[in-house]
Amino acid sequence: MDIQTIKNRFGIIGNSPGLNRAIEIAVQVASTELSVLITGESGTGKEVFPQIIHQFSPRKHNTYIAVNCGAIPEGTIDSELFGHEKGSFTGATDKRKGYFEVADKGTIFLDEVAEMPLSTQARLLRVLETGEFFKVGSSIPQKTNVRVVAATNVDLQRAIQNGRFREDLFYRLSTIPIYIPPLRQRGDDIWLLARKFASDFAEKYRMPAIRFLPDAQQALMEYSWPGNVRQLKNVIEQISIIETQREINADTLKRYLPEAFQTKLPALVQADFVDQKTFNTEREILFQILFDMRKDITELKQQVHDIINERNLNLSQPINAPINENINIISKRDISIDDNIEDTEIVEDETLSIQEKEKELIKKALEKYNGRRKLAAAELGISERTLYRKIKEYNLS
Repeated sequence: MDIQTIKNRFGIIGNSPGLNRAIEIAVQVASTELSVLITGESGTGKEVFPQIIHQFSPRKHNTYIAVNCGAIPEGTIDSELFGHEKGSFTGATDKRKGYFEVADKGTIFLDEVAEMPLSTQARLLRVLETGEFFKVGSSIPQKTNVRVVAATNVDLQRAIQNGRFREDLFYRLSTIPIYIPPLRQRGDDIWLLARKFASDFAEKYRMPAIRFLPDAQQALMEYSWPGNVRQLKNVIEQISIIETQREINADTLKRYLPEAFQTKLPALVQADFVDQKTFNTEREILFQILFDMRKDITELKQQVHDIINERNLNLSQPINAPINENINIISKRDISIDDNIEDTEIVEDETLSIQEKEKELIKKALEKYNGRRKLAAAELGISERTLYRKIKEYNLS
């Protein structure tokens, strides 16, 4: 079967070399039993490739299950994947089959596999190596014959270094890696996708299709599309519904691209030419920086406390040795208990301020996408599970 026939069958639009190569690898590996790891940025369309692998494999007449690991709460993911026995935990009123039991002789697609807890990663590794798993609350091993295809938008090598992903599981999953290029690297595919989406939404909403003027076409090609194909589709749908004029120029398009064609923090170098829209974008960038800094501040405070505890420091007595050769010995007149209290209060105030910024950033992302958590999480650069936890933490509706 030629590659264009595959594209037509699975609704894939584009002719970029990177996309074609990914399709070729998916078809070639389909007939094997090897595990596959699909990587690429959020919104690139990774979910199509496990379907290609399944449909061209000997397992195509058996069960195919897609599981979003980031959308399942940590406390229930083991039960969802491997099943549970009656009474194994509160609320387990009946025996339940997990996905690995249901999909026996079929294929399981584990999306956002990097969001899987370490304990569940250990269970998955056992399935991949031995074909065995234990139901929650059971000591009897069960056999399953499942082909696993996983996907992630996370840098797993960095996750391994940070202790958030098992190195042995990474090598077991990535027997065959498939990389999906971001939309900004796909050249003319951007324009092909935009026309296709415009036609689809015209048919869906029973209205004339929007048409992009040459300057708008150029703007489409120059924009970086951080949300990839998902963002492009969302923008075309918004324009199709909201705009009364069917011919779209660049100025109209840019209203739907809030960060279009702006350099980072332009107010720092062009303060006289920044309008309110640009200022809002800068503020969002600063909020994102503060969002990332909060964890660093917390870790830094913990390291300071650890150093004090390890050295058994008494702030009323001089410290016997400097932390390094560039720091002089600190004595009682340099730091006192009262000084320490004041510093702690300052750190707490700063942390509180960062929490408020984090809360405001999350609210803005939710408002921007009308409460759609998946899109908001992608904008914030966090998982849906983390966003859900933050929403509960800050009591956001």
